[in-house]
Amino acid sequence: MQTIVGWHVEVEFEEVDKRTRAACMLRLQDGTELRARGHATRHPDDPEQQRVGEELAAARALNELSRELLKKAGHDIEEATHVEAHPSM
Repeated sequence: MQTIVGWHVEVEFEEVDKRTRAACMLRLQDGTELRARGHATRHPDDPEQQRVGEELAAARALNELSRELLKKAGHDIEEATHVEAHPSM
């Protein structure tokens, strides 16, 4: 039997001067919400490219989100097996 599941990740940006912040949120089917943040700061000599700041900030936020998801998976494994889990990337 095949089960299709989908997750949605929301990413929002805030830009102030040379700094871009990204906040992301993942809502799982069990109702759990995982959140993470990332940021990027443009070097004074670099040209203004809003998209690049967003990409860097989002990548850092999503990297943190993946770590949070890995921790949750480890916790879920431990709850089911009663054995310490060490999931890694």
